[in-house]
Amino acid sequence: MDGPNIDPDRVGARSPRSSVLHRRPAVLGVIFIGGALGTWTRAVLADAVPTRAGGVPWTTLGINVAGALLLGLLLEALTRTGPDAGWRRSVRLGVGTGLLGGFTTYSTFAVETVERLTPGSLFVGLAYPLISVVLGVIAAAVGHRIAHRLRRRGRGAEENA
Repeated sequence: MDGPNIDPDRVGARSPRSSVLHRRPAVLGVIFIGGALGTWTRAVLADAVPTRAGGVPWTTLGINVAGALLLGLLLEALTRTGPDAGWRRSVRLGVGTGLLGGFTTYSTFAVETVERLTPGSLFVGLAYPLISVVLGVIAAAVGHRIAHRLRRRGRGAEENA
């Protein structure tokens, strides 16, 4: 391997097979539990706010945009508090990869897009993926910015104490 190892999921690894996080049962458990909770939450919301056939899938759009915002906020907040190790890594994997990974859904987004690529709902089928991606990127950036400002505000309060 050329260059430094920059994979955040490898713990001081020297060979490609040593200390890979996804092979640790505790790590898998944290991701699994987070993923189950995220998936359950998404399913509850999808059942509570069903999408009209051919209409804009507002629930999936809202879930994916909210997930992007929360992921941006989470990752920036964790980065600002220290290295990706210990509790920070557990939170990143359990909440970021697990909970928010299970909560957001690319597969439903893709299927809903394809279902709308019909003559009766072609505009929605073309606009929905564009709007989803643009809003998702904006939401992630807003989450990142919020975490950055909160951290700066917290540091200012500590200095004034």
